[in-house]
Amino acid sequence: MVTAVTERAVALGRDFFARPVAEVAPDLIGCVLTVDGVGGVIVETERYQDDDPASHSFRGSRGRARVMFGPPGHLYVYRSYGLHWCANLVCEPEGSGAAVLIRAIAPLHGILTMRYRRRGVTDRLLCAGPGRLAEALAIDRHLDGADALDPGGRVALSGRIGPVEIATGPRIGISVATERPWRFGLAGSPYLSKPFRAA
Repeated sequence: MVTAVTERAVALGRDFFARPVAEVAPDLIGCVLTVDGVGGVIVETERYQDDDPASHSFRGSRGRARVMFGPPGHLYVYRSYGLHWCANLVCEPEGSGAAVLIRAIAPLHGILTMRYRRRGVTDRLLCAGPGRLAEALAIDRHLDGADALDPGGRVALSGRIGPVEIATGPRIGISVATERPWRFGLAGSPYLSKPFRAA
């Protein structure tokens, strides 16, 4: 595990997401994501791009991957293995095919609603994993392509305040390009989908 402390506060606008996905993925750690007022602090992300064999955009702009090639700051929502919805934020200029998978959040807003949607789990596991957080925030195909920066939309994003220590490591839950250190997390957070290995 490699960690870095960043004190840079970030403002989440179109320009933020139009940057390289390599910059956006770690910069989302510590930011707040809500859907209809339910959500929390982003504590884990993964980076995907069009030259990455693990990315849906690897084979071009077709099928479900079309949204990844669209405007930055929009949601790309897909179903994993026909079971769980996963939420991504599109990055880089339109046509690039890059997005950040939101892997976990620390519950902050609407916790009672999350508990109802995810009955029988501890608060630590409410949003610890992309499928879990999608269920807790009621993210499904209806939000695919939604503009996450629309002030009147269901999705709201707010920037990080204060320093965060970011852990990096290989992505998980994929079968190719597993060695790339493109998973980012809030170091020491109990809400991660899986702990990062010690250096």
